[in-house]
Amino acid sequence: MIIFYFCCFVYEKKTVVKIKMAQVPVYGLASHARKVCSLYKKALRNLEMYYDRRHVYRYQAVLMRERFDQNAKIRDMRKATELLKAGEEELFLIQHPIPKKFTYSPGGVAFEREVEPPDWVLDYWHPLEKAEYPEYFKRREERKKQFIEMWEKEYGKEDPKSAHH
Repeated sequence: MIIFYFCCFVYEKKTVVKIKMAQVPVYGLASHARKVCSLYKKALRNLEMYYDRRHVYRYQAVLMRERFDQNAKIRDMRKATELLKAGEEELFLIQHPIPKKFTYSPGGVAFEREVEPPDWVLDYWHPLEKAEYPEYFKRREERKKQFIEMWEKEYGKEDPKSAHH
């Protein structure tokens, strides 16, 4: 998200900025506490899949919370890491065979179902439709020309003999 915004900003200002590797945000690293919280949430979601009665699920969730609270005061990081790995392995072994996936989450039935029309669709708008947004289409035409100039500068002009399909 940060990188996408940065690239758009650079495009608007027409400047070139080189990014060093140290400036790229790292999303894979998480603290031990974050991993434990994630494991706890996954364990509760797994319990939700197994128990359809709310009162039974809540009872099992309280028991699960008790298991996590028993190890909350451990300060030895080696032991805590071993417990975390054991918990992740246990969760993997008892995971539900048909996991519940939320509709708009990755893996859900409606994830990324919104079709975004390609840019060329705007070229086929009627002139009266384009007249409703004059500033946008003026800026769009300027950017299309800039893109063509940038393309020709980087890759050269197209050979007219090879312009067919």
